[in-house]
Amino acid sequence: MLMPKRVKRRKQHRGRMKGHANKGNVIAYGEYALVAKEPCWVTSNQIEAARVAMTRFMKRGGQVWVNIFPHKPVTKKPAETRMGSGKGSPEYWVAVVKPDRVLFEVAGVTEDVAREALRLGMHKLPLQCKFVRKADVTAAEGGEV
Repeated sequence: MLMPKRVKRRKQHRGRMKGHANKGNVIAYGEYALVAKEPCWVTSNQIEAARVAMTRFMKRGGQVWVNIFPHKPVTKKPAETRMGSGKGSPEYWVAVVKPDRVLFEVAGVTEDVAREALRLGMHKLPLQCKFVRKADVTAAEGGEV
């Protein structure tokens, strides 16, 4: 499970997810990618489940890059606790994903295998995604997704 090694402050505000991603929105490493279409929090368990599903389908043939990391702690108070008495303790970690953010990249396999692997990974995630080819992106929009 992904989580930061050390953090300066254990608790954070929830924040907002308005706008589109202006970082991490280009395919940097692979030939094919999975791109977010809507804003969402993706937990470390969901990231790992998607990664495992993709690598299993490719039979460890290709290469998978995970472009998101869960930096944000989500706190929760214990069950059956009265209101008040401060904020809860961190329960799990999430990656804040905005639209147009590249989530996963794949290389070293054919397009059909990459498409199916990314589709299987997409079903493990709580948001709508789309499959993107690096050749299409660079030709159409000059490097931006």
